[in-house]
Amino acid sequence: MSAFDTRPFHFQQFSLYHHRSTMKVGTDAVLLGIRTELEGVTDVLDIGTGCGIIPLLLAARSTKIKVDAVELDLSSFEESSENFQQSPFTGRLQAFHADINHFDPATEKKYDLVISNPPFFINDHRPEHTGRKLARHTDTLRYDQLVEATLRFLKPDGRFSVVLPYRESKVFLELAEQSGLHLQRRMLIFPKPCKEPNRVNLLLGTSVIIPETEKFIIRNEDGSFTQQYLNTVKEFYL
Repeated sequence: MSAFDTRPFHFQQFSLYHHRSTMKVGTDAVLLGIRTELEGVTDVLDIGTGCGIIPLLLAARSTKIKVDAVELDLSSFEESSENFQQSPFTGRLQAFHADINHFDPATEKKYDLVISNPPFFINDHRPEHTGRKLARHTDTLRYDQLVEATLRFLKPDGRFSVVLPYRESKVFLELAEQSGLHLQRRMLIFPKPCKEPNRVNLLLGTSVIIPETEKFIIRNEDGSFTQQYLNTVKEFYL
C-alpha cells in the first residue's frame, strides 16, 4: 500500500484508518489480534497500539473485552482514538497518549492480558523515517522495559502476548524468564514452507508449564496463501 493512500482498511466487523500511524495494518498485528487466547480475559492493556488494529480485533472477537491502548507517537494516538470512536466498539476501547514507562492509570488498574506488537529491532535495519524508526526499533522501549511494564500491570494469573522477530525473540525470552515471565505457548510463523520462521507469537505468564509450539505458514511455495492462513482470517477479512 502506498504511503500516500489515505483510504480506510475494511474488515468485516469494522473499518479503520492507518495512514497517519507509524505502523500500518499488517500481518504481524492481525495474526496476534486474531490468534491470542481470550479465555477468561476481560481487561486488556495494549502497549504501542499504533492505529489501534489489535484492540479492534480483540473487541470484534469478544463482547466482554475492554482495552486500554497506550501510544507514544502523537499522530498514531490521534488516529487510534478516532478509529475507536468510529467503531462499533466505542465505549470498550480507550487510547492514551503516554510513554508506557510512565503510564499510571488513576485506579492502579491490573489487566488479565497485556498485548504488544512492540519495537522490533535492536540495532540494525533502521528506516530513515523518524516515526517509523521509533515504531520498529527499541530506542524508546527496550525489551527489559517492556517486561517491567508488563509485570507492573499484569494480574497475578494474567498473560502476556507479544509478536517478535524470531531472532530477537530469543533475547527477549531470556530477559522475560529472568524476571519471572515464563513461556507458555509459541506460534512460529513461516513466510513459506521452505523458509525459516521470521516471526513468533509468544504467550507468557507467571506459571511454569511445558510450553506448546505451533507452526503457522502464511504462503505456499507458489505465493498463494495457505489454507491455514485463509481459515484464520476468513471471519475478519472481506
